[in-house]
Amino acid sequence: MPAKIGTPTIENRRARHDYHIDDSFEAGIALAGSEVKSLRQGNASLQDAYCEVKEGELWVQNMYIKPYEQANRWAVEERRPRKLLVAKRDILRLRQKTQEKGLTLVPLKVYFTRGWAKMEVGIARGKKQYDKRESIRERDVERDARRGEE
Repeated sequence: MPAKIGTPTIENRRARHDYHIDDSFEAGIALAGSEVKSLRQGNASLQDAYCEVKEGELWVQNMYIKPYEQANRWAVEERRPRKLLVAKRDILRLRQKTQEKGLTLVPLKVYFTRGWAKMEVGIARGKKQYDKRESIRERDVERDARRGEE
C-alpha cells in the first residue's frame, strides 16, 4: 500500500554525492508522537546525520526533527539519538561491515510505509575528490544528451 498522498519523503541528497553506496536496507525508527507529527509535515533534515552500532543496537545520530509546535511540554530534543529497529542478525552483520576500512552507515531517506516511519540506510564508502568531479562530469554529459533529444 503506498504512503498517504502528501506525506513527504526526506532525502539526503548530499550522501549520494559524498559516498559510493554499496548496499542499502530499510529500518524502522523509534520516535515520539510529536516527532511523527513533525515528520509528516516534512520538518526534518538528514544533513550531517550518521548511523552507528552501539551496544548491540543501531542508532541514528544528529538527525534533525523540528519540534512540533503544538507539543509544548512534550516536545523532545531536536537532535537526540534515535533508535533504528532492525533484526539482531542484521545488526551483527552491519557491525562487521563497518569495522572494515572505509565503510560507514549513512541515512539516505526517511519516508512512511503503511503509517510507519522508515529510514533507508546505506552501507557507504567515501568518495575521493576526483570521484566527485567525475560524478559531476557524468551528470553534465547526461543532461546535455537529454537536451539534445528534445
